Amino acid sequence: MDSSPVDSSPVDRSPVDRDRIKQKALELGFHKVGIAIAEPQAREQEALQRWLAQGYQADMAWMANPKRQDLHLLLPSVQSVICVALNYYAPDDRPTEPQYAKIARYGWGKDYHRVMHKKLKALATWLEAQDEAIATRYCSDTAPIQDKVWAERAGLGWIAKNSNLITREYGSWVFLGEVLTNLQLEPDRPHLPHCGTCTRCLEACPTEAIVQPFVVDANRCIAYHTIENRAETLPEPIAANLQGWVAGCDICQDVCPWNQRFAQETDVAEFQPYPWNVAPKLEAIATLSDTEWEQRFPASALRRIKPNMFRRNAQANLKATTNDDGNEM
Repeated sequence: MDSSPVDSSPVDRSPVDRDRIKQKALELGFHKVGIAIAEPQAREQEALQRWLAQGYQADMAWMANPKRQDLHLLLPSVQSVICVALNYYAPDDRPTEPQYAKIARYGWGKDYHRVMHKKLKALATWLEAQDEAIATRYCSDTAPIQDKVWAERAGLGWIAKNSNLITREYGSWVFLGEVLTNLQLEPDRPHLPHCGTCTRCLEACPTEAIVQPFVVDANRCIAYHTIENRAETLPEPIAANLQGWVAGCDICQDVCPWNQRFAQETDVAEFQPYPWNVAPKLEAIATLSDTEWEQRFPASALRRIKPNMFRRNAQANLKATTNDDGNEM
């Protein structure tokens, strides 16, 4: 959950040095921090509107929330956005045999919302303690805010052709968060893109969900369907191309040269994998009981995927690997 502050007036002359704020964020364990001016950009707003108009949000109606395009609807006095990133990469290798299910790395360890929110709350609380005129609101993933847009503007990285944010130091294996504040802070320089002519992510997607560079159609996305789609059955083009994925999908990240060259293991203990998440069997997930789901996914972001959805995803994978006679293809 994001915080819900009592708002106050803008503070034009910051009583806190921007470098001290950034230093505090690093002391709290964030791996990257940057600052952006809380002003909407017409180009980014138009891009979101085009994406919504094409129906690429699928059933994610919350993507059209007006707050997503105007930070003042979240904090009326907001002047600056303090953006942070937390590396979550664990280098464990998934088994390649077809009997194993695949779970995206973001869900291997403890629920990142808990980890991020604890650190964000600490940063916001510290900042407010510096002066009674300071107001903040912190959020990570659960608030209607364009995390990647603000992270790019704050210089943390750039939005890649697969729509993920890539950092030079950690690749795209990062969680993003923000602290909105009424302080007027000097911004960092927005990050320039460094994907160049590379199209590996577009070419690797088995469902062609990246319909053009920087544009992902959720209707075709394996991650969307395994996590968000509540339907009893998956669309056939998705079900036939799951390639073992039952919770999210890392294909477009795994093939990214930036990730292959610069990913480094996280120092956040909570993000170390629960062993079962790295190499579960499809058969086990296809028959996962509600009780087993409770036991297998404690304090996990994967709890968003309900037991019936896990079973559905695994059963679709098993069906895709057998022919009509019941023999493996």
